[in-house]
Amino acid sequence: MSKVVLITGASSGIGQAIAQFLVNHSYTVYGTSRNPKNSLENGVHMLALDVTKPETITVAVATLLKAEGKIDYLINNAGMGITGPLEETPDTETRRVFETNYFGALEVIKAVLPTMRAQRSGMVINITSIAGYMGLPYRGIYSATKGALGITTEAYRMELKEFNVKMTTVAPGDFATNIAAGRYHAPVLDNSPYKDNYKNTLALMDEHVDKGMDTAIMAKVIKRVMESKNPKVHYRVGFFMQRFSIALKRMLPDTWYEKLLLNHYGL
Repeated sequence: MSKVVLITGASSGIGQAIAQFLVNHSYTVYGTSRNPKNSLENGVHMLALDVTKPETITVAVATLLKAEGKIDYLINNAGMGITGPLEETPDTETRRVFETNYFGALEVIKAVLPTMRAQRSGMVINITSIAGYMGLPYRGIYSATKGALGITTEAYRMELKEFNVKMTTVAPGDFATNIAAGRYHAPVLDNSPYKDNYKNTLALMDEHVDKGMDTAIMAKVIKRVMESKNPKVHYRVGFFMQRFSIALKRMLPDTWYEKLLLNHYGL
């Protein structure tokens, strides 16, 4: 029987690329978005799901299970970006991105685990970010949400081991997607003490996304992870220096690593 996959945030970017790639490799794929245009898009069954609204998660998972009777994989991809000086970012926006990137992901996991435990099989892949391995200037809240999801995954793996349910993270670096357009950007305020540094850093971040990797690379990695009998705790996908930056953080004294980041962002 074809393996059944649920992918959140599958209407664009990395999620859409993964969904289409898996359909082309004979997986049965259910993708989600808050407002899907069609119930079937290029072979992907689309479900309405907003990770910040638990009732929509319940309905979407129930719909999938009624149709397929099982769920083999969950790819937690739905998320949003946020930028801004920590001091000036509205609390409402900070909470909103945590509700999406962290608490929303946890709610979807909780919805699929009873089925996976009953099956005594299944895999959850949480899409985190290389940014989640370090506190980045003017992206601190985003880094925190992804870092939290990575740490939670580590704990979940051990709790789920006896049920033969696997969990891992895949952390992308910069990919050519529309994430920059969908981010919440704290406004660059004329009277802000952070004005110049934030403005320059924002331009640099957008440039990195524009020059990012092809999402097809991420899709191939996801498939490889799915087909692994013993997935690693964490995977990183990005340009060499992005991946190497994680190793440097482990090796260098904290203040040295901080200086590297300051130089990188021209701060």
